[in-house]
Amino acid sequence: MTQCVLIVDDAQVNLLLFGTLVKRLADTQAHGFSDPLLALEFARNNRVDLVVLDFMMPQMNGLEFISEFRRIEGAQTTPVLMVTANEERDIRYQALESGADDFLSKPVDPLEFSARAKNMLKLSDATRKLTDRAAWLAHSVQQATLEIRARECETVMYLAKAAEYRDADTGMHIMRMTHYSCLIARELKLSAQDQELLLNAAAMHDIGKVGIPDRVLLKPGKLDAEELRVMQQHARLGYELLKNSSSPLLQAGAAIALGHHEKFDGTGYPQGLKGEEIPIFSRIVAVADVFDALCSHRPYKKAWSVEQAAEHLRDGRGRHFDPRCVDAFLAAWPQVLAIRARFQDDPHSVPQALDPAG
Repeated sequence: MTQCVLIVDDAQVNLLLFGTLVKRLADTQAHGFSDPLLALEFARNNRVDLVVLDFMMPQMNGLEFISEFRRIEGAQTTPVLMVTANEERDIRYQALESGADDFLSKPVDPLEFSARAKNMLKLSDATRKLTDRAAWLAHSVQQATLEIRARECETVMYLAKAAEYRDADTGMHIMRMTHYSCLIARELKLSAQDQELLLNAAAMHDIGKVGIPDRVLLKPGKLDAEELRVMQQHARLGYELLKNSSSPLLQAGAAIALGHHEKFDGTGYPQGLKGEEIPIFSRIVAVADVFDALCSHRPYKKAWSVEQAAEHLRDGRGRHFDPRCVDAFLAAWPQVLAIRARFQDDPHSVPQALDPAG
């Protein structure tokens, strides 16, 4: 690969000399400028492997040039070879502090120039290869992380499905309520990262149902007081199941499992949290989960219309539900209906990949 040597000197004779010496080096190309401003413009638009720089120039001296050059993206490690007079030691010290890497004394010895330029180009090449490898490694790590996260999300979905298979819910309930949750988060202007995290973590809201006895979980009629107490344990069971994981996804799932039955007025369970004491993810999931549960057929109840379910959310603002979450959900009503139409109940369905686009 041809390396680029940028020569900046206001004396044409020096530009010609240095350009000729650079041409003698293997796989190099010289670009000479008598105007330092034009040289900086070139550097902003081209990769530079070595700068040969005179100190005394009109418009901008060598120290000022280095300062501007180092601000260019990718130029922080590019070697700079400055040409100065022997007696200019103070300038050399300043140049070192400014980012110069080596010096040549006037008059320039051609053999010394060639040797120093070769060494600095080798250094530049090694630095660039190291940077490229670091970027490649970072990309590889990123890809591996994405693959791990995809497998993690897939596992979560199957765990959630395992809990739903023990209940009357279908897999489409999970798909709808997770996408409703993400929609609310989007309307509330949560970060894209939080939206994606919630989309995947919300699926674990009822994971604790795996620990509820069938006599309670599958009872077609109304639960008595003791059965209700047992059923309510699923919130803490889900939390206990997930809480010790080091995964941010499972940690979020644990918090949602614990808090999605809390109520905004403090009358929920299992902790009786009130208002913003309830984590935002749990407040969001409460709206999404209740809405879809009301609109879904169960052995013990008929499905409500979406209008009836929406009215229930309005009635529960400030009591059961966070008003902001209800308002966000209803503000995106066309998208709510689109999600409901997209994920219709199918008893033969299998878990699907969650879609951040909603």
